[in-house]
Amino acid sequence: MKLHRLTSTVALVAAASLTLAACGDDNPTDSGSGGSGGSEEGSGGELSGQLSGSGASSQNSAMTTWIAGYQNVQPDVTVTYDAIGSGGGRENMLSGAVDFAGSDAYLDEDEREQVTETCGDGGAMNLPIYISPVAIPYNLPGVDTLNLKPDVLAQIMDQQITTWDDDAIAADNPDVDLPDTDITVVNRSDESGTTENFMEYLTAAAPDSWGYEPADAWPVSGGEAAAQTTGVIEVVNSTEGAIGYADASAVGDLGTAAIGVGEEFVEYTPEGAAKVVDNSEPADTGVEGDLALDIARDTTESGSYPIVLVSYHIVCSSYDDAETADKVTDFVTYVASEDGQQAAADAAGSAPISGDLRSRIDESLSTVQGG
Repeated sequence: MKLHRLTSTVALVAAASLTLAACGDDNPTDSGSGGSGGSEEGSGGELSGQLSGSGASSQNSAMTTWIAGYQNVQPDVTVTYDAIGSGGGRENMLSGAVDFAGSDAYLDEDEREQVTETCGDGGAMNLPIYISPVAIPYNLPGVDTLNLKPDVLAQIMDQQITTWDDDAIAADNPDVDLPDTDITVVNRSDESGTTENFMEYLTAAAPDSWGYEPADAWPVSGGEAAAQTTGVIEVVNSTEGAIGYADASAVGDLGTAAIGVGEEFVEYTPEGAAKVVDNSEPADTGVEGDLALDIARDTTESGSYPIVLVSYHIVCSSYDDAETADKVTDFVTYVASEDGQQAAADAAGSAPISGDLRSRIDESLSTVQGG
């Protein structure tokens, strides 16, 4: 199969060249004004037609930029992405409704079996293309800094700690005048890979305080539920005393908690998130070319930010026609490229993937079949 490969120049393209599915649009930043692309030699229109994806809203800022940048690489390919959440994206992939899915969680065992009906016996590959901290935004006027140890955070999210002046919170914030305001926990109402990633962290880092199995549906009732990333941020913004969890690209001016790691408290940074990924192990899915990761969420390494989201593009190992296979592999190659990753970092504050991971993604994409 002939794949387009990026070369050097970074270019900006107008927002008018971007096609992003309006239903489910969950773009938390205004990054539609442009993105990076390939060289002028690489925009000769080798490919054409439609390419459809859906899934994680956490990727949406980056995806907006990737689609805009890809228009400079392949102007005759129209890419659409419906940010309906990771669970919805995986369901669409299983049914064959989209060409690729965005997901903050890799396909589980049952999904890996089901996807063979759409993708053939080789199944589908999870390719990690977006690394971002999951921030813990809060709304407490006058409280500019907030330290939370894993067990304290877990007890807050489980509504065991219900006011902000609780002794457990105050112990790690001795210089902060904490109000007696009630805590309002804000969680995702939709099936969300961000929820699953956050719960995986709580399970690993605070097993004595968090008694729920990781899943893409929030298990604790009684808080405020909101759909998609922007919905969580809107509720936290409008509710004094609120705390939530969201992809860091969306938090805006809200305060965010520093998380206990070993003997220190670490604020979220792309670099801190990347450290955790570098120390993580491949997941044993049994699928050739799959690059799913089991994240080291209980890390105590200095400077590591442990609440991290690794979001995937899920692609078939085999498509019904070569044209679709070419468009999927070409687009994801751009997304994983240095230009694509830098564009996402600029738009969404994500951590660019390493050169080693990029090489492995390219190798996996080279095995995709069509026709």
